[in-house]
This record gives sequence, C-alpha cells and structure tokens, in this order.
Amino acid sequence: MGAEGGGRRRALLRVGAYVGCGAVLLAGCASMPDSGDLRGVESTPRQDAQVRVFAMPPRENAVPAEIVQGFLEALTSDDPQYETARKYLTAGASRAWNPDQSTTVLSEGPNPVAARAAGGRQAGDEGAYTYTLTGTRLAVVDAQHAYAPDSGEYSKTVHLTLEKKTNQWRIDALPQGVVMGKSDFQRNYLSVNKYYYATSIPTEAGDQLGTVADPVYVRSKVDPVTSTVRALLKGPTRWLDPVATSSFPSGTALKKDVTSLSPDDQNKLSVPLNDKADRVGQTQCARMAAQLLFTLQGLTPTGVSQVELQRSNGRKLCDLNEDRAETIAAHGTGKRPEYEYFMDGRQRLVRLPSNISSNDPEPVPGALGDGIKRLRAAAVSRDEDKAAGVSADGRYLYVGSLVSGASLGDAVLTSLGASADDRLTTPSWDGAGDLWVADRDPGHPRLLLLQKGAGEPVEVRTPSLDGRVDAVRVAADGVRIALIVEKGGTTSLRIGRVQRESGTGGRPSVSILGLHSVTPQLEEVTAMSWAGDSRLVLVGSEAGGVEQIRYVQVDGSTPAGNPPASLTGVKQIAASENERLPLVAYSEDGIVRLSAGAQWQKVVKAGTAPVYPG
Repeated sequence: MGAEGGGRRRALLRVGAYVGCGAVLLAGCASMPDSGDLRGVESTPRQDAQVRVFAMPPRENAVPAEIVQGFLEALTSDDPQYETARKYLTAGASRAWNPDQSTTVLSEGPNPVAARAAGGRQAGDEGAYTYTLTGTRLAVVDAQHAYAPDSGEYSKTVHLTLEKKTNQWRIDALPQGVVMGKSDFQRNYLSVNKYYYATSIPTEAGDQLGTVADPVYVRSKVDPVTSTVRALLKGPTRWLDPVATSSFPSGTALKKDVTSLSPDDQNKLSVPLNDKADRVGQTQCARMAAQLLFTLQGLTPTGVSQVELQRSNGRKLCDLNEDRAETIAAHGTGKRPEYEYFMDGRQRLVRLPSNISSNDPEPVPGALGDGIKRLRAAAVSRDEDKAAGVSADGRYLYVGSLVSGASLGDAVLTSLGASADDRLTTPSWDGAGDLWVADRDPGHPRLLLLQKGAGEPVEVRTPSLDGRVDAVRVAADGVRIALIVEKGGTTSLRIGRVQRESGTGGRPSVSILGLHSVTPQLEEVTAMSWAGDSRLVLVGSEAGGVEQIRYVQVDGSTPAGNPPASLTGVKQIAASENERLPLVAYSEDGIVRLSAGAQWQKVVKAGTAPVYPG
C-alpha cells in the first residue's frame, strides 16, 4: 500500500470476569508498528459469553492507516455509545455520525483500500486521505433492529484530515451506521423476539389474545434488557406492523431519567414509564405487562418471572407474573401437543404420544384412521379435535373429526390437476382454526383458505408471488405464512404476511403481502416446518451442494446454536413450535425422530408424511 500504510493492530481490549477470584485478564494489546501494508480487518474470533471486548483509543501520531484500522475494530467492541470509536473522528464527524442507523454485515471484516489521486500519486499529500471500505454484503440490521438478508458488493469511503490544532489524523467523513464481518456480528448481537398481539385473528382459546413474534437484534453485552424494552415500546417493525398491535399507548417510552433496567434477586423487573401510560386501566396494563414478560423470557441467565410497570411519578401501575400472563394471551410456544402424527404403511393417519418415546403408533379415532380412505398427507388442528387429509392421488381434501365412530363426508375440495404432483399440497391449520392448502394445478394454481375447515374455499390473493406454491405452513399466530415456491426448476422458502379484511356475505378477503425469501443462498428447498415462534427447520441444498437440514429465522438470519444432526434421504420434516419437542422426519429409513442432544432414531420403517398439530 506504500509508506503511508500503517501496520495492522488489534485495537481491542478483552476483559474476562472470573467468578470467585476477582482477576482481570487483559489481552490483545500488541504494540503498533508504524509501517507496512494495511490489511483487512479480520473478524474477531467468537469469545466466551463472560468476555467483553473494549476498544483502544488512537495512539499519538498514528498514521492514517492506523486510524482507519482502529476505528473499524472499535466498531466491534462493547462500548455502550461507541465512545472510543468516536475518538478516531473529528468533533464535527462525531456529531454527524449516527451508529444506530444501521449495521451492515459483511462475509468478512471490511477491507480498507487507500484511494489514489490522478497520475498514481497517493492521496493525502495535502493534509487529506481517503480509504474505500470494501467487502461482500450479507445482511443489514436497520434502525428498528430488524434483520434483512442482503447481497452484492459493499463499497463506502472514509475521509481523513490532518487536524491543524493537534496535528493528528482523524476521520472527518464516513458512512452512517456501523459495518463489521459475520463472526463479529454473531459475537456482538443477540436475536430477541419482541411480542405483540395479532390483529383480526380470533383464537381458539376464547377471549385470549394471540401473540406474534417480532424478531430483532440487540447488542448482546451492552445492556440487552434495556435495549429490548426500548425496542418493544417503539412498536412492531415495519414488516409486521400491518398485522400486529401493541397494548402500550402510542408514545410510551421509558421515563426520561432511566438509563438501565435489570431484574432484582427475585427475578422481578420494574419498568418506569413516561406519562403516556399514566392513565391506562388495569386490563390494558396487564396486556402491556404480558408483552414484556413474553419478550424478556430467556433474555437473562435466570429469566424474568415478574414485571411491575410504574407511572411517571414512580407509583405502581400494575404487576404481572408468568402464570397470569398465560391467561391473558395464547402464547404459541407454551402449548405442548399431545401427539405427533404420520401416515402408516396402510396410508392411514396414526399418532404417537409426544410425551413419551413410543414406537408403537395407533390409528387416530374417526374415519381418517380407519383406512377406508387412503391418504398421502394430513394436517391436525391445533386443538387436536379434527384433521384434514389429502387422498392418495392428491385430488381430494377431506376433513373429519378425531372422535371414535365419526364418519367422513364428501371432499371439501377437489383439484383438477392432471397428475398427482400437480394437485393438492399438505394442508395446514392456523391458530384461528382455519385450514390452508395450495392447489398446484398448472391451469389454475391457487392458495385457498377454508374457514373452520368447511364451506366454500376462499381464494387467497398473492399479488407479489412469482412462481407456484409447492408447500404451505401457517404459523400458530395466523398472521405469518411460510411457502415453498417453485419457479424455473428452483425452489425457495418465502415468508409472507396474512392480511384479512371483511368481505361480502361474511366471507373474508385474504391477501399474502410482504413476501420475501429467507434462503437466498439455497437453490433448492424441499421441505420445511415451523420450529418455534420465529424459527423454521428446512431441508435444502446450495447450488452444486449436498442436501442439508438447517434452522432459519423468519428474518433470514441463522439462529444461534448447532443445526440438526445430518440425515440422508430426507423427504419430509416436521417440528413443533414448542421447541422442546423432537424433530420428526420421513427419510429413506422411514419415520425417524431427533431429540435434543441425541442422534436420529428410527421409529417405524413403514411410514410417511410426519406432522405435528398445525
């Protein structure tokens, strides 16, 4: 890079707290050479959860290369307000720079390249210097903390000036937000589900509200509790906002003098609010507190089991514990299905208890388990009172009660597709008790909804859908839908927003909007299932790659933790939104099951199409 390039340094200080010994470990403080090549910022290796990383300020008479390098590394530190990063900026640049505007995630750390003036002379001879930051974009986290996959080349410039007063190089122009490599992002940020209430979706649990998860990313070691509460109070992210609502009055925020929140030794969190919430009633306040409890569960090592909301004058507004919260809202992940289901060798719907490791399935009660109608796929309602089955040739959809002796009426839907592969998909039940299915007939492809699994099907509008729906799964909240879409020989997993409006004759008008891919790196997705409030499990492969099973968040990010153990020849997969239950798959070994911390175990050889309720 020339003589002006400063050598690479690790301008980071790692502090590890060791319980019981009070020791402090200082590392990464290597001396800084003042010559040599400027290299890209290598992503910091992932650290233990107890280790915090702090930046080091610029040294006296640091050359431009060092200033750029030190600033980029300071962006990956745990400084709450990026105090050290700002020391690499001029006063004016620091005032103008908003690090909270966005976080750009690159495949590797940004690579600073010194710009050159005309004629090959290196810029900086007249007290100014320019670097271009380059890399490959993977994702962007916006000001609402929402994650979105991205792609393409990243190229932004930073400009340095030699300050006359101090005779020190400082950055005086830079892009808004922060930028870092993938591994630094994974170390610095934590995915959290905010919870709101689904709008226009009646639940099967009577007067209970239905929750919907809104995943966001917050800095994991910079007061994540307070950051999460602030994000919750600001309301749903833009994508979710049309189908979700908050019980907090508009404008509600933390009291002005509140800088940090933390639960007490009884796992109770007190949250002082501003005057926008002073006049809410007890019913509304309980709903507000339930949102907080659902959001904060699992965020701290011991959890938050009770919250107290306070008025602007410090007096208690209301409090709520976990047991009462469950009576206010039907929280999807809290439900444990009684059974897991699949088709046996006689193409009947059978079931296994979900609470024991049984390998002895029994036919479901009612006509769908008696074998008279041969089935290739089924879906069981979330209350496990009824089921929908697709005939072996894919032409007919039946709905029957899971009660002994219950008969089966005529098909509620018929496909006119010429072949089995061009007919009905596996159906899916939402939290309101409505049934969804796609008809893959090339002459008339449709996504359909049957209210309570009966009546004339409602054709769902999909204005931005480009391709044919090959699989459909609706989340428990009824406002998010996962689709496998086929186009031109490739298949992708897309997430959409279910928006309902009142129609004529009591029939709803239903649309799928905001469709976006959550697997842009995969060329083929062959199976998927919801596996949590904001997580799915899928089977797919990259271009030229081998088949793999992986988890993916609804925002397209990769959740923390290990992917499921590998399994060959997977044709179908099922998971429960209760993440404690095992995965179930149909593979070349038949029906197999994967429990946490174990390997895949064979259940039965003769079986297909596994499903959990939903």
